Amino acid sequence: MSRLLEVKSIYKSFMIHHLGKRIHAVNDISFSLDAGKFIGIIGKSGSGKSTILKLIYRTYLPERGEIIYNSERFGKIDLMKASERDMIYLRQYEIGYVSQFLSVMPRTTAREIVEQSVLEMGKTQEEAKVIAEEALTHFDLDPGLWDNYPATFSGGEKLRLNIASAIVKKPRLLLLDEPTASLDDASKLKVRKAIEKLKDEGTTLIGIFHDLEFMEGLCDKVFDFQKGKCLEGVGA
Repeated sequence: MSRLLEVKSIYKSFMIHHLGKRIHAVNDISFSLDAGKFIGIIGKSGSGKSTILKLIYRTYLPERGEIIYNSERFGKIDLMKASERDMIYLRQYEIGYVSQFLSVMPRTTAREIVEQSVLEMGKTQEEAKVIAEEALTHFDLDPGLWDNYPATFSGGEKLRLNIASAIVKKPRLLLLDEPTASLDDASKLKVRKAIEKLKDEGTTLIGIFHDLEFMEGLCDKVFDFQKGKCLEGVGA
C-alpha cells in the first residue's frame, strides 16, 4: 500500500488584531494516509479541524511543518512549498474539496456548475451533460432547479450541489468538511453511497464529521484532534 499523504508537525495560528491576541488553531498535528483509505477527523467545534483541511488544500499556509503529497504528476511534493501554478493544477486535477458552503460564479446554473467540473477533466460537452444529470439526479436535486441559480437554493440543496460538483471529478484525494451538516437522513445516505463508490474506485479521503454514526464502517481510521492521535477500533 503506497503512502499518499503525510502531515508532519503542522502549526497554524491566527492573529486577532482588534484583541491583540494570537489564536493557535493547529498545534503540532501529524498523521499519514495510504492511497485508497479514508480517515475521519473528530473533535469539538473550534478545535482546528477545518483548518487542517484548508492547510492541505493550501487555502492557508502554516508557520511550521510539512504536508507531503504523492502527486500523480509531480511525485512527492510538499504542498507548503509548491508553486501557485502547481497548486492550481492539483486542485483542478487531483485534489478535491467540499466545504459546508457553496461559492460559485454568479449567474451560473446548477447544471453548469457540475458540467464545468466534468469539462475540466477533459470530457466532451455531451459527456459532461450526461454525467452532470446523473450526479444531480443521484443527489435528489429537483430537475426544476437544474437551470436555476444556486443563490435561490436552500442550505441542503447547496451542499448537495457542492458535493456533486466535487465527486464527478473523481479526485485522487478528496477533502470533506462536514459534508452531511445540513442534510436529512435520505440525503446522508446518498452522500454515503457516493463516498463508498469513490473509495471503491481508489479515491483517498479525509473527512470531518460530527455524526459518528455516519462514520461507522466508512472510515479506515479516526483521528481525534483533541488527543492528537488516531484512535484504535473506531470507524472501521
